[in-house]
Amino acid sequence: MTDINAFIDDKVKNNDVFLFMKGSPDFPQCGFSGQVVQILNYLGVDYSSANVLESDELREGVKTYTNWPTIPQLYVKGEFVGGADIVREMFQSGELQTHFQQAGLEVKQSA
Repeated sequence: MTDINAFIDDKVKNNDVFLFMKGSPDFPQCGFSGQVVQILNYLGVDYSSANVLESDELREGVKTYTNWPTIPQLYVKGEFVGGADIVREMFQSGELQTHFQQAGLEVKQSA
């Protein structure tokens, strides 16, 4: 396992909810990352994140790690959930809230 894979693996496995995104939750640097941040904040879910714009190695490593070509990428309890479109669709249908609750995570709001 390369150093970047070990870093990604550590973040995914040691945080209940982790978001690889462009920018930060306080200052998203792309609309798709901003949408996922808005959804997570609305639901009141505690999460950590990493800014893939800080490192080309991280940005490419995340894509390889999941075999998923786009950023943002959301992980819940070590499991890849999806990117912005999937997260938004799951949120709108209520499936995301259920997913969090089934994972034992508190959701403060529902859609």
